[in-house]
Amino acid sequence: MLAELRGHFRPEFLNRVDDIVLFTPLTLPQIAHIVELQLTDLRNRLSERQIHLEITPEARRLIAEHGFDPVYGARPLRRYIAHEVETKIGRALLRGEIEPGGTISVTVDGDELAVTYAEPAVAP
Repeated sequence: MLAELRGHFRPEFLNRVDDIVLFTPLTLPQIAHIVELQLTDLRNRLSERQIHLEITPEARRLIAEHGFDPVYGARPLRRYIAHEVETKIGRALLRGEIEPGGTISVTVDGDELAVTYAEPAVAP
């Protein structure tokens, strides 16, 4: 790899580079783990508002598949979760559709994520 760099770039440029780090492509299990980390962060932020988050395994799988890009790796994953999950939740919060103690469910509907809300259970 270094020989290819030396053949392509001028020595003046390579001398300015501090370090060269080679990355291997991420695997689907690694992407699934990153999905879990991102969703745990979202779950923690919602729990501060006493809101419970449920995500089906199918929804996790869809997020991993749609949020991964072989060229950019896991970078698009965060944007996908923000656009497809967090934006929908945020809009529902602003409209007052989600109350403390409520539950947000993320499921799959066809080839898309579906975000639904359930009000808190009322004690008899």
